[in-house]
Amino acid sequence: MLLQHIKLHHKVDGSVLYASADNIWFNAHSIYELAVGFAQRGGRFLYLDEVHKYPNWSQELKNIYDDLPDLKVVFTGSSLLEILNSRADLSRRAVVYEMQGFSFREYLNWNEQVRLPKVEFPQLLADHVEIAMEVMGKVKVLQHFDAYLRHGYYPFYKEQPTMFNTRLGEVVNMILEVELPQLRGLDMAYVPKIKQLLYVIAESAPFTPNVTKLGERIGVSRNAMLAYLNALHESRITFSLHKDASGVARLQKPDKLYLDNTNLAYALIGGQPNRGTLRETFFANQLRQGHVVEVAKAGDFVVDGNYTFEIGGAGKGMQQVENVESAYIVADDIEYGNGERVPLWMFGFLY
Repeated sequence: MLLQHIKLHHKVDGSVLYASADNIWFNAHSIYELAVGFAQRGGRFLYLDEVHKYPNWSQELKNIYDDLPDLKVVFTGSSLLEILNSRADLSRRAVVYEMQGFSFREYLNWNEQVRLPKVEFPQLLADHVEIAMEVMGKVKVLQHFDAYLRHGYYPFYKEQPTMFNTRLGEVVNMILEVELPQLRGLDMAYVPKIKQLLYVIAESAPFTPNVTKLGERIGVSRNAMLAYLNALHESRITFSLHKDASGVARLQKPDKLYLDNTNLAYALIGGQPNRGTLRETFFANQLRQGHVVEVAKAGDFVVDGNYTFEIGGAGKGMQQVENVESAYIVADDIEYGNGERVPLWMFGFLY
């Protein structure tokens, strides 16, 4: 991605350098040394990949920022916990972005070589019938929706399609067995129990945690269990939802727990996950980008404090939200909606 960006936006004139911080060259040299030498030779843009593999990277980037003000540095890392841990060193110096996985729209554009524009949230609710007709004129979305739920969130599925679930499972194991113990103090003895918890979340529709009982089953205190759940949320393995997403509510137990995305459910279960869980996980995941998602008192979700959504299959009715203002049914397995009934797949077009 960085190399593609360089080719699109920079001239090949020696002012740009790309380096991966996990290269063996850095066993005998430092990032700071590279930056100084590059700047002395007229370098202006330094792109550093996989910085989390380099020890003390945030301190050296801080020094580069302070000592080489004319050098612009772009860095990436695939360990979200490591990036979060290093924000103190980079405060006021770096702008940190988290890259969400493919939306359903991005998956279709990449996989089917089409050009489908993103849709703003209010426009989707108001004009979803017309928008669906335009999209369906270019691609049969239901033909591809199940494939997206299974493997479309992470672009690396195309490298080895038959090994996708195995590779994704290895990523989860690395987070649980390496990153959480090193960066969040998770005792390795509890890792198997955490894996069992993830399996239960994947099968439940949705999972409502009893933190005290979970802690007792795993063998830790309630506060430790809350810390572990927060670490799973931070590492983007799970997604925690509250009835009130502001204030002290975030310090309390989550009201609902989902896996971060549907691909994880297939990788962890190894079979067919609960369809209701997949629907709710997809909706929460796609709305998380740029919106506030909370647990609803009536219905499944409240978005941005104003809109209530009930998620279900093609025959889902309005009974559970019929007396709720600004309420919508989000229905799976339909191409087109009508009125307050919106197809589930359309919420994959918001980014």
